[in-house]
Amino acid sequence: MTAERQMPSQDDVLGYFDTLSNWGRWGDDDERGTLNHITDDVRLAAARAVRHGRSVSCAWEVAAPADMERSTTTCPCAAEMPGAEHMPPHFHGDRSWGFSSERLGLTFHGNTLTHVDSPCHLFWDGTMYNGRSHSLVDVERGSAWAAVTAAADGIITRGVLLDVAGARDVPWLEPGQGVFPDDLDEAERRQGVRVLPGDAVLLRTGHGRFRHEAGAAGGFAQTGWHASCLPWLQERQVALIGADSPQDVQPSGYEAVLMPVHAVGLVAMGLWLLDNCDLEACATTAAELGQWDFQLAVAPVRFAGTSGSPVNPIATF
Repeated sequence: MTAERQMPSQDDVLGYFDTLSNWGRWGDDDERGTLNHITDDVRLAAARAVRHGRSVSCAWEVAAPADMERSTTTCPCAAEMPGAEHMPPHFHGDRSWGFSSERLGLTFHGNTLTHVDSPCHLFWDGTMYNGRSHSLVDVERGSAWAAVTAAADGIITRGVLLDVAGARDVPWLEPGQGVFPDDLDEAERRQGVRVLPGDAVLLRTGHGRFRHEAGAAGGFAQTGWHASCLPWLQERQVALIGADSPQDVQPSGYEAVLMPVHAVGLVAMGLWLLDNCDLEACATTAAELGQWDFQLAVAPVRFAGTSGSPVNPIATF
């Protein structure tokens, strides 16, 4: 298959900013991009994909203190906490209850934590999705356009897991190995499933298995979607893509476009991205049940003006 692939040139990929553009498709004021593919009928169909009642997480655990700054407060007796003297008198009578609480800080973008990217995450030539200027992102207040709050009602749709590592009969794809449209077609054929309009496509490269066995890998090279998959995703009217890697194969193969799936996807298509999923439990469950589609629920935190959110995607079979 590799020898027969017609690889898009760099000019072709740069042309995707125009040929795959969804600017104006859902109106000049649209901030939701490809989430518009998720209609009421699509959500109803996603509910019908629940045939066994089993749910699994598609996220990595966020480790403390490795992945986040964490400050924990414990108070065995709340009546003795600082400031308790200013509480109403009846507060001091209950000597039994105590509490713990946390203050957390984390940077969720990157190659480790499971998170969703909203369209304002990337600019191209100073422009965001639907032709808005990067100046709408303020360093103090965040983005006034296409922030994660555009998905405040959640992303509930049918998910389809395409196990490309399984289709290639390898434990995982090596860093620098890309996934191509014929890989997607072959995974569909082997699994007996087809991606439909409004679906979320989760790509298993086996990188999650590698992380479980060897730990997170450093360096710039990584496996993931090749830019040639973008027309396939547009033709299928995919609402959301995820991967067990940071999405883009690296190196991308295009000197002028470092991350074409991120750049074309977010800026031109308004395609929402789920980076760094852990798809091993999902793949094991799908193989056990013989079912590669499921209801996928992604609920971003409603952080005002942010370019994404840490998430815990749940697949229910």
